[in-house]
Amino acid sequence: MIGRRIYSGAPFEEMAGYARAVVDPPYVFVSGTTGFDPDTLEFPEDVESQCENCFRIIERALTQAGSRMDHMIRVRVFVATREEFERIKPIIKRHCDAARPANTTILAELAEPYMRVEVEVTAKLEDNRR
Repeated sequence: MIGRRIYSGAPFEEMAGYARAVVDPPYVFVSGTTGFDPDTLEFPEDVESQCENCFRIIERALTQAGSRMDHMIRVRVFVATREEFERIKPIIKRHCDAARPANTTILAELAEPYMRVEVEVTAKLEDNRR
């Protein structure tokens, strides 16, 4: 098995057989993360709250892995509509501004209709940042 696995405890990971993140030095690969509330496991209706939740969950995974948000080198954002993308741009900027990672944003139909945004991240480990 390659790399250490990080789990958030969300039931989706067990249902679909994946880890929230995989640590394979010098990188941390964070799975696509949807906007469920990590405390209640419920999805807020608005895309802004979902986007904030995505980054909260990602930050927790990076911390567990030994990395940080300002160590992100790649971000992929999947969002349901152009209008919703306009609404989450400031949130993405706030969470990514310190790292200035490479970013790809894609309009996509997500796995469930109540999912409005999904974010995937690659970061460097704390002691391997260059």
